[in-house]
This record gives sequence, structure tokens and C-alpha cells, in this order.
Amino acid sequence: MILTVTLNTALDVTYRVPSLRAGASHRVSEVLERPGGKGVNVARVLAALGHEVTVTGFSGGLTGRVLRDRLTDVPRLTDALVPISGTTRRTVTLADERTGATTHLNEPGPDITHAEWSAFQEVYDDLLASASAVALCGSLPPGVPVGAYAGLVRTARAARVPVLLDTSGTALRRGVAGRPDIIKPNAGELAELTGFHEPLRATQDARRRGARAVVASLGAEGLLAVTPEGHWRATPPARLAGNPTGAGDSAVAGLLSALVEHRPWPDRLTRATALSAATVLSPTAGDFDRGTYEEFLTTVTVTGVATAA
Repeated sequence: MILTVTLNTALDVTYRVPSLRAGASHRVSEVLERPGGKGVNVARVLAALGHEVTVTGFSGGLTGRVLRDRLTDVPRLTDALVPISGTTRRTVTLADERTGATTHLNEPGPDITHAEWSAFQEVYDDLLASASAVALCGSLPPGVPVGAYAGLVRTARAARVPVLLDTSGTALRRGVAGRPDIIKPNAGELAELTGFHEPLRATQDARRRGARAVVASLGAEGLLAVTPEGHWRATPPARLAGNPTGAGDSAVAGLLSALVEHRPWPDRLTRATALSAATVLSPTAGDFDRGTYEEFLTTVTVTGVATAA
């Protein structure tokens, strides 16, 4: 079982409009509503790939009930969310069908009490006993300690469970000190963490800060990985127009699925890049175009060098 942690879950609502104009009224052509938050998106992709996956984090209020009801529709996914007194947030995406551009509105998360945080930690400890890998994903809701991810990373490592951290800002800066096995920032998050804008230099610096391996998302240019086993660059065969929301989450799913299958790093990066690109063609995060994914598995280019043993 692969475990994904989403402390700030959300109900994702996407409104598709023919053309988005500021200050104007719009007739919505389609409404999509899905369980969300980065780790939930990762879990949905993992389940689609055939892996058993468990989702944990927090859920509360009417929005939280809707989210949990929708999770029951996902095969191979187990809901282990911890109930809270607050209400799960919503995120709203406005998708412009003419340009393909998306505008995101993210509500703040609910306040988490000390008792709720303690209850989550107990659930997390229990779930690690049967986990083959864990992904810690997304922002921290109010009330959760700013160093929470560092503690969760250390708990996973003590249980000998490989841990991937995918967050940003202070949560990433504090979390990397826990020495996660993998971090997966995008270029902006990596620059904010290290102060360097050149991807290779920034990635190497992130490793010095505590991450065992760093996989940086470079948007349409693919992935850059610096690991103890070597460094590689994975590039998709073509640029795809579409909705990039969730592409990074699909990359995390690709990395985790290949990790638990004991694939070498080039294979992990090929799968992550193919999934990320295929997600751009999907209207919602947590989904991917399977035909594009299977095609890209054979056409993604991976270059680099393995470290000599």
C-alpha cells in the first residue's frame, strides 16, 4: 500500500467558460467537482495505475462529507481521513476554453486543533506499518505546526518507509531538514528554497540542505533529477497545450509507483514525465489521458549519468 498525506484537502470545483473576461458575467459551459488537494490527486493517479493507495489527512463539514463520498468512487483507494470540527476548503478553477488558460481561487484551510493534530499523528503512525512508501503533499492548514513535515518525514524514516515531500515555502524549507528521500519542487519553489535560479545548481543545493534526492519540475521542459545514484534530465517529445493543473501531482505518482516497483531512476523519470504530460490533456487534476501516457512512455528522452559504484 502507498500512503498519501494531504493535510489541507479540498473539494476542487472547475468552471469551464468559452472566454474568461475580467469584470464580466459568464455562462458556464461545464462544471466539474472532484476530491482534491495534492495528495488526493496523487492517490487517484496511483489507483489508476493499479496500485493500492490510502489517503489520510483532515476532512470536515459539509464539504468534507462530499469529498469523502466522492472518494468511494475510486477503485483501490482507501479513505483514512481524520474528521475535524472545521470545514474542508474548496478550490475554484476558471478554465478559459478559448486560450486554455486557468485561473485558480484557493480558499484558506480550516483551523486544526491540538487534539485533531494529535489524532492525525496516531493514525499516521498506524498506517506507516503497512505502507511501502509515503507522499507528504501540499500546504499546511492553520493550527498545524510549521515544522510538521519534518516530524512526519522523521517518523517515516524511523519506520523505514521511503518518503517523498511535495510542498513549498516555509513548509518545504522546514520539511527538508527532516531529510526526506525525495523532494519534488517546481522551478519557482526550488529557487525560493535555495536562492538559485539555475536549475542544476539549485537542485544540488537542495540536496545539501537535507534531501536525499531532488526531482525538479521544469514545466514543458520536463524533469531534472539529482540523486545519490546519478543525475538525469527527462524531456517530453513535444509541448502540449492544455490544463497544467495537477501535472506535478501526476509526476509524484509516477515517481512513487516506479519506486515501489524497484525501477531504476531513468525509468522512474520516464514514467513521471509521461504522466505529467498526459495530465495536461485532462480537464481535471488527478486524471490523465491514458493514450498519451502510453505513447510518451516510449518517446520521453532521458539523458544523464549514473554515479559509479
